[in-house]
Amino acid sequence: MKIATWNINGIRTFKCEIKKTLDALDADIICVQETKVTRDLLDERIAIVEGYTSYFSFSRGRSGYSGVATYCKNTATPFAAEEGLTGVLTNHKGAIGCYGNQSGFTDEELHLLDNEGRAVVTQHKVQCLNKTQTLTVINVYCPRADPEKPERKDFKLQFYKLLQARAEDLLKNGSSVIVLGDVNTSHRPIDHCDPNEIDDFEQNPGRKWLNIFLKDNRTPTSDDIPTRGMFVDTFRHFHPNRTGAFTCWSTLTGARRTNYGTRIDYIFADCQLATEQFVAADIMPELEGSDHCPVWGSLRCALLPSSKPPPLATCHLPEFAGKQQKLSRFLIKVDQKSCRTEGKEALPGSQEEGERRENINVSGTKRVMNRESVQQTAKKAKTLKTTSKPQSNLLAFFKPAACQKTLKASPVRNELTEISADVTSQMSTSRDQQDTGSKHLNTATSNPHGDKGASLGFWKSILHGPPPPPACKVHGEPCVLRTVKKEGPNVGRQFFVYSRPQGHAANPEARCNFFAWVDKGK
Repeated sequence: MKIATWNINGIRTFKCEIKKTLDALDADIICVQETKVTRDLLDERIAIVEGYTSYFSFSRGRSGYSGVATYCKNTATPFAAEEGLTGVLTNHKGAIGCYGNQSGFTDEELHLLDNEGRAVVTQHKVQCLNKTQTLTVINVYCPRADPEKPERKDFKLQFYKLLQARAEDLLKNGSSVIVLGDVNTSHRPIDHCDPNEIDDFEQNPGRKWLNIFLKDNRTPTSDDIPTRGMFVDTFRHFHPNRTGAFTCWSTLTGARRTNYGTRIDYIFADCQLATEQFVAADIMPELEGSDHCPVWGSLRCALLPSSKPPPLATCHLPEFAGKQQKLSRFLIKVDQKSCRTEGKEALPGSQEEGERRENINVSGTKRVMNRESVQQTAKKAKTLKTTSKPQSNLLAFFKPAACQKTLKASPVRNELTEISADVTSQMSTSRDQQDTGSKHLNTATSNPHGDKGASLGFWKSILHGPPPPPACKVHGEPCVLRTVKKEGPNVGRQFFVYSRPQGHAANPEARCNFFAWVDKGK
């Protein structure tokens, strides 16, 4: 059997090509992350793919955010599947169970951790020699620690803790376990393009967690801290010393061209499964379409498909199963107790307050507007339509400031008439100049007295283009214009940087350190 994982950075970009993409990966079980799709936006072409069954987890609070999906070939149909790690989203028969020790989490924390659509768990039967075993595949998209939001660092560590509890409990209860996906942490210095640029690289909390979760398969040295985790990084199991094996690159800086990236996408397997059944594992940097590349692993055991997909499969959803949906499905009573979050201190690892209030509703149901609110909305729209002012004349947007003030301040009707006559005369003059093949801008619109110099200055102030890019002082090549989008004192400011892709300082093909702010006066 073969298994693959890929952060696809938006599943809707594939649409009709989704089957082609899945077939290109040539795997029995394909796990994708960052689908950026919610259930209301799930398209049948993505949900129902010929030859596969699919299992989705959606973000409950934000549209176009997070989300994971697992596609299984019909020859690898699981006999059980769940959304999430905690069990709070599982309300159907055939649940997998084995959630581990959750005593360190409150109910609200468990809801929040599973509310962003970051995990799908499928359980399969495999034939290893003459023995049938259970294999559980945990597809995860681990959170990113946003430096702008310290609470997200705690959220990420909480997610790691929950993932480890679930994986180890499944293992202790007799199932082989594979954990795969975007873990959002590069483990060793060999997995990072420039680890020396990061202060306290080894002290990063995510790396410390990986040291606990994974068994160290390197040749120990005097500086190494021995680890006795229950799982193995399968890529490093087969390629312990390969450098430059990255799976994620910055698209903004074009870093993929110089292979200036990190390895944050993994296939972890329990120690026994990794040593006895895995025969190969590798990355696929040649396959583009995302800022990540796929990772795959091959096992010698064979999958035994279930006779029918479990309840979580998208083919069972009413919108895809050809079943008429009942009105009661949209009128499910929401548990008000779970929604009473106002006034409480933000939980460690929760999102900012506005997002936390959105994420607390885990039922997945939609709110229905009552009839009175619909009528009020319609009445308000009608009032706005009847009382809205007529659209301004296009010429008013190009009128000199002095003329606009006159139009606004003068209450005398004959002045408006005179200005209107001026505009009509100016438009007529413009048509005459076009008919005679004039190659100059019509200056009469902004200057009825024919002062061409002042008029040209006015138009240049409106229609001036961007400043010419300076040349890099090192290579003599033109730079590119960028805009600061990060919140802060420089947000919105423009600057020039070298146009080559980002790369290591020792790489002559990478960009240099040229940087220059755009002068506001230009």
